[in-house]
Amino acid sequence: MRTYGTCAYGVRAPIIRPKDDLVKIVADCVCETAKQKNIKFKDKDIIAVTEAVVAKSQGNFASVKDIAKDVRKKVGKGKVGLVFPILSRNRFAAILEGIVAGVDEIVVQLSYPFDEVGNPLVSIDKLYELGIHNFNKAFTSEEFYKLVKNVEHPFTNVDYIEEYAKICGKKGKIILSNDPIEILKYTDKVICADIHSRKRNKKLLLSNGAKLVLNLDEILNKKSILHGYHEQFGVLGSNRSKEGTIKLFPRDCQKFVDDLQAEMKKRTSVNFECLVYGDGAFKDPVGGIWELADPVVSPAYTSGLEGTPNEIKFKFVADNELAGLKGEKAVEEMKKIIAGKETLNKDHEMSIGTTPRRITDLVGSLSDLVSGSGDKGTPIVLITGYFDNYSAE
Repeated sequence: MRTYGTCAYGVRAPIIRPKDDLVKIVADCVCETAKQKNIKFKDKDIIAVTEAVVAKSQGNFASVKDIAKDVRKKVGKGKVGLVFPILSRNRFAAILEGIVAGVDEIVVQLSYPFDEVGNPLVSIDKLYELGIHNFNKAFTSEEFYKLVKNVEHPFTNVDYIEEYAKICGKKGKIILSNDPIEILKYTDKVICADIHSRKRNKKLLLSNGAKLVLNLDEILNKKSILHGYHEQFGVLGSNRSKEGTIKLFPRDCQKFVDDLQAEMKKRTSVNFECLVYGDGAFKDPVGGIWELADPVVSPAYTSGLEGTPNEIKFKFVADNELAGLKGEKAVEEMKKIIAGKETLNKDHEMSIGTTPRRITDLVGSLSDLVSGSGDKGTPIVLITGYFDNYSAE
């Protein structure tokens, strides 16, 4: 019996620069990895490429000044509110710099005790000890400091109230509230900086009297030859690149994955599945941080990655259907049941516990964990055997 199943390999690549032929680079690196590791490709093996190198090869960069100019054009003069930015020097500080430069005055409203993706200002336990249980009260930054005494991110030790206040300078004020409507006490022009709840909050603000509401996906969302842009996501999914510059989420990703699939088919005669991935959709169990600061896990993928897995619960079958069997008889019977699973209703008791998550979210999260975000230098992930099961030889 074959004793290995799904295998994921972080694939090293050269440093990617704008205008590089990324399809060729990825294909070269994957084929060389297969040669070095003696990997035999099979149909439905997967090649995943991180969004960062796709965007870099496209030269999809913009400056703080570009953000400021677009914000000024869209919000005009006067005071602007900014609600629910995530707490991140990498993900949001440069965007905030651009927004501040593009407005006359700004009120930044932070959520508490943590931001949308789980970065904490203060622990829930500490607030409970202070008698705050439901988090429905609004605070100025001065009131919040007086209450909690110390604000510090548990991993980076950064005080994000102080950090964002410095960026805002004399133009800005920081408040804390979990109710987006709170910002309307200060201004009727609002920029929603949240990621996954942005559409809901925009609708809520407009229905409660806001005159103008702009989401981050509406900043730098128009085609331009002067700077980077993203027509669907704007500055969502961007990262700090260098001082005063951000790298935006990549564009035209569907063309990239389709071209990569075709190139690998030409080279190997194998039908690969390909995707571009960003942040994985997993949650850190210690800090409580949900990784997904990108608008989606995967902005593009080939058609074979569509849908959710159709699986049965191995341990349930082993404990029930095969309770009286051992050794080879149990193995052979398990293989028969798995091979016939397509005839089972997805609500069948054998499937209970196999949560139907999207394949792209699962594969994208796996790829993000394998490649990491540090210095591994593996922006490509080769995954073999992902669609295999126990019955596969």
